[in-house]
This record gives sequence, C-alpha cells and structure tokens, in this order.
Amino acid sequence: MKMNSNSKIQLGSTGPQVFPIALGCMAMSGAYGMSDVNEGIATIREAIERGVTLIDTGDFYSSGLNELLVRRGIKGLRDKIQISVKFGAMIGPDGCFVGFDARPEAVKNFVTYSLKRLGVDVIDVYRPSRLDPSVPIEETVGAIADLVKAGYVRNIGLSEVGIETITRAAKVHPISDLQIEYSVICREPEQAIFPALTSLGIGATLYGVLSRGLLTGSKIGRKGDRRANMPRFRGKTGEQNVAAIMKFHEYAADHKMTPAQLAVAWVLAKQPSFVPVIGARTRTQLLDVFRVFERSLNQENVASVEALFPKDAIQGSRYPEELMKQLDSERGNTSSIEHEE
Repeated sequence: MKMNSNSKIQLGSTGPQVFPIALGCMAMSGAYGMSDVNEGIATIREAIERGVTLIDTGDFYSSGLNELLVRRGIKGLRDKIQISVKFGAMIGPDGCFVGFDARPEAVKNFVTYSLKRLGVDVIDVYRPSRLDPSVPIEETVGAIADLVKAGYVRNIGLSEVGIETITRAAKVHPISDLQIEYSVICREPEQAIFPALTSLGIGATLYGVLSRGLLTGSKIGRKGDRRANMPRFRGKTGEQNVAAIMKFHEYAADHKMTPAQLAVAWVLAKQPSFVPVIGARTRTQLLDVFRVFERSLNQENVASVEALFPKDAIQGSRYPEELMKQLDSERGNTSSIEHEE
C-alpha cells in the first residue's frame, strides 16, 4: 500500500479519520534539551498547513507548558485538527516522575485542566499514558466514558498496555487506538499486540519511530536531554548501537533517503493501517519527514531494512529498568487474543 499526502486512516472501527502521519509535540517543550517555543508553534502550524490532522500531547509534558504551546499552535485552526491528550503521570517540581493516578476523580480533574490549557471545549482522543496498577482499567475507562457522554471527550485511547488490559477496556467502551512504541528496532508489538488490535477493531498510533533520534544519529548534548538516562544511549552500549546504526544510514543514502525518511517509510510500508507519530521539533525536521510521500518502500525494501538489525543488534532497553517494569505492554503479551478471552 502506497501512502500519499491525500490519504486518510481511520483509528480503529470507531475513531476519527486522520492524516497518515501524526505530530507529537513532547520534544517541543524540552524533553530532549532546550527548545525554541516559537519554532515549535511554527512547526505545528506548518504541519497543519500540509495536512496533518492529529496533534499529540500530554498534560504532564513540561508540567502543562506543552499544552499551552499547542494552544498557540492550533489557534484559529481547531476545525482542521484532532487533539490527542495523555494524562495520569505525576511530576515533581524537579521534573522527576513521582507516580501515576488514574482514579475516576483524578481523570475528571485532569481533563478540566487540559481543556483550559488547550483552550478547547472537547478533546478528540483522551488516554491514560500508562496503566495505574492500583485502579482497574474498567474504572479509568468508565470515567472517560462519562466524559464522552458529557461532551468533553470524543474518543477513548490507551497507551502502552497489553492484550488483557486492552480487551477489558474495550468491553467498557469502544477504544479508538493504542499508542505504543514501534520502529524497525522495536518490533515486539508485531508478535501479539498488533494482531489483537486488529481482532478488536482498534487502531494504533506509533511513537518512537525514530527511536528518540537513535536511528537518525541525533547526539545527546543539550542540558535536560532525558536520553542521557536511557540505556540505549549510555556508555559502551550507546557506542555499540551507534555503530550498528551505520548500515541503516548507508542503506538510506544508497536509496537517496535520509535516515528519518527511511525510518518513517519502513513503518508506513510495514503497518499501513496504523499512524506513526513524528516528534519533529522544527520545521526543517518536519519537512524532511514529509518527503517520505515522494518515495515508498516495496516488500523487498522492507525485508532488507529489517535484515540490517538481526536479533540483539541493538543493545539496551528502550526505557530505564524501573520505567520498563511499569509498562503493562511488556507483560505477558506473547499469547494470542483467543487465550486472553
């Protein structure tokens, strides 16, 4: 399936139709070091002008500042876009993660502040950013369902949860999509989670398609860059991974593509019914990715790119160990959905 800039993809059987690439705004507010607010706003507006409809943010990104940035970026353009918001993560004044809250009363509190910061009357897709282990997913989704009935939310999404949680959530209310990390070097969801989504009529929005810049050769150096604490970027492991990525860069050059274009093109070709979320911080990065619509990968190309990364070619987990333990998506998802029901 060849994507083009006029294509639309429906998020699951009940969600909205969206442009085949979404814009993730987290990095515009300092997640990878200092960033230019005005450039972030300009990047959002450029993306919308070029057809992007799904804008993704989180209420905890820079403790609410990212939502305020998005508000400025979408001003006067609300009727052209859908807004996806993650909630639940709690951040201390030092910027460190201090817990997660998905109680029904917390859900309704969080959405109130997001609506105010974004300057909108309704959020198009609202999702807990992680599973709260102390709160049944039925209660969290039930609270969002109440917000749907009240007109404050249009669709319910999930993020980084496994098959059992997805199945239980879908029994409470239709789920538009699961947001989960996926790239040519992070393909675990293919084994069981993606087939489960298809069986349940749920879409997916795929973040990390550039592996936080690992695939493009982005360097850590700016103050506040949280990648400095991520195993795939640290010490000898980081050096080994950079070396492993070089063949990917060579393949991209041989096919007259940038590494970012190749990474996105692989995802579009491999998962044409799902939507990659691109974390472009600047218009230059955005326009580079957009050239992927001038190119496409056939199945032979897809297989060749995958062959560049045999098992264990990339070392280190995608998050620090403690954060990996909190990911419901990493627990017991090698069985099929039939075994979960």
